[in-house]
Amino acid sequence: MIKIYGIPNCDTMKKARKWLEQHNLEYEFHDYKKLGVPEDKLKHWVKTAGWEALLNKRGTTWRKLDESVKNSIDEEKAIQIMLENPSIIKRPVLEQDNILLIGFREEEYQTLL
Repeated sequence: MIKIYGIPNCDTMKKARKWLEQHNLEYEFHDYKKLGVPEDKLKHWVKTAGWEALLNKRGTTWRKLDESVKNSIDEEKAIQIMLENPSIIKRPVLEQDNILLIGFREEEYQTLL
């Protein structure tokens, strides 16, 4: 079963969910806004892909962080920030068996799903 993590009103999330639906792939959606980020999942993603791959430095949540926080970021601090501000995690995060995809790139979805 595919599980996709993110927030519902995100344009990238909408594209990913639409792609899954168009390809008749069933999935479960985990809404960060309502359910938060499972800490064990986040730590697994960081271990698998690296915190740098998960942390969205292009969004408004990152830009609002104090410069001292941004300049001293490391894995431990990144995990804490992502737990406290799920909007800073790149979206979507998709899991299926041993597959972990971060962000939406149609070619990647086609190849791996």
